[in-house]
Amino acid sequence: MNIGPRSTSGSTRDATSRHRSGRSRSVKPDGGVRLLGVPTVLDRLVQQAITQALEPIFDPGFSSRSYGFRRFRSAHQAVEQSRVWLEEGFRWVVDVDLEKFFDQVNHDKLMHRVSRRVADKRLLKLIHRYLQAGVMVDGVKQPSGEGTPQGSPLSPLLSNIMLDDLDKELEARGHRFVRYADDVRVFVRSERAAHRVLDGITDVVEGRLKLKVDREKSSVSTASVATLLGFGFYFAPGGKVGIRVAPKAFKRLKVRLRQLTRRNWGVSMEHRLEKLNRYIAGWCAYFGLADGRKRFEAVDEWVRRRLRAVRWKQWKRTRTRIRELRALGMPPDMAYQWAMTSKGAWRTAGSAPLHRAMPNSYWHDHGLRGLAYHWHNRRGA
Repeated sequence: MNIGPRSTSGSTRDATSRHRSGRSRSVKPDGGVRLLGVPTVLDRLVQQAITQALEPIFDPGFSSRSYGFRRFRSAHQAVEQSRVWLEEGFRWVVDVDLEKFFDQVNHDKLMHRVSRRVADKRLLKLIHRYLQAGVMVDGVKQPSGEGTPQGSPLSPLLSNIMLDDLDKELEARGHRFVRYADDVRVFVRSERAAHRVLDGITDVVEGRLKLKVDREKSSVSTASVATLLGFGFYFAPGGKVGIRVAPKAFKRLKVRLRQLTRRNWGVSMEHRLEKLNRYIAGWCAYFGLADGRKRFEAVDEWVRRRLRAVRWKQWKRTRTRIRELRALGMPPDMAYQWAMTSKGAWRTAGSAPLHRAMPNSYWHDHGLRGLAYHWHNRRGA
């Protein structure tokens, strides 16, 4: 099949010579460093065009259990499918971690898989040149002999092409699995079967795909311990399986909320609430799939207490505190008593009088929309 546009045949060398993708460092949740390749505007345009031409050819042949970077597929679908298999009794989870997958993809292996469906040598040559274009690290160009740079519009499709052989092998063996990019989970009925599956997948990945499985991070665990894409699972009465936010994801949430509600951040309350609302809305758009109303409400309560502490520090002077507390409906003698307190901002913010002065409705009127608000809206939709 010839799908290479003629307009690229004479510009292959020029396009890739302009590909000086800067590499920035992105810190992973586990503390590692992920190198990101950032193509120039022209290269991004060309790579996007290539992606749009190749997707209709490759995507229909991909496994139905591949959910990453595909149209009409999402991480939520992968999590929901995992829940179905857990409820069917496949409650041992094999977590296969591919070590630095995007940095270690073998170019020859990858191009061989692309050439199975693409016969146009001009297009194959252009893709290969993009893979080998090199990157700029601290202003110095470095060659890229392997890997697909993250940040490239073409990289997600190439990763799915590379790992499609793994999907097909798992399907041929009759395994129940989900894959989102290089995140692979296989569901089996027993611990013994799980260890056997992990050894088999390792042989396929390292032998056929020439990639490396991180044996320290790859694991076998029960469903109540396993996580997938920031979610975990729990068992409810009646054999039902629920979805929860994974502990590490919840910890990252609280770290970010603590940053946005710190008392030494010298910004207005309006600006602070705008930043909070934006972050919470984005977080809930993804993690709202999980159950956890009580936990979300507890976090909202903690956030409001931190905001009351911020208010208390902003008022600073005793006379300002008296005036503001009286404006909020506190009796004059109590307003004076609390304005003169020697307690710190955090203890004062947790007191009943200050809670009554600035109740939940106070923050709602000021525009704060917490986790529970978005969770209820999602469930009511």
